[in-house]
Amino acid sequence: MIAVATEGNHAIEGMADAVFWVPATEEMLSPLLAVVPLQLFAYHVARANGESVDQPRNLAKTVTVE
Repeated sequence: MIAVATEGNHAIEGMADAVFWVPATEEMLSPLLAVVPLQLFAYHVARANGESVDQPRNLAKTVTVE
């Protein structure tokens, strides 16, 4: 299991196999900080699996013509 935790929260270390640490901040801003390591993790997993990160499959594209 992978967890995202704020720095200083050592209780999570025993519950997860790996921990992505983010700086402690205001509660309203913490989701913005937590999403960064998750996006990087997803990027590197996709690259390791040989997936195209620039053109994902099944992505609906919208074209607006004026």
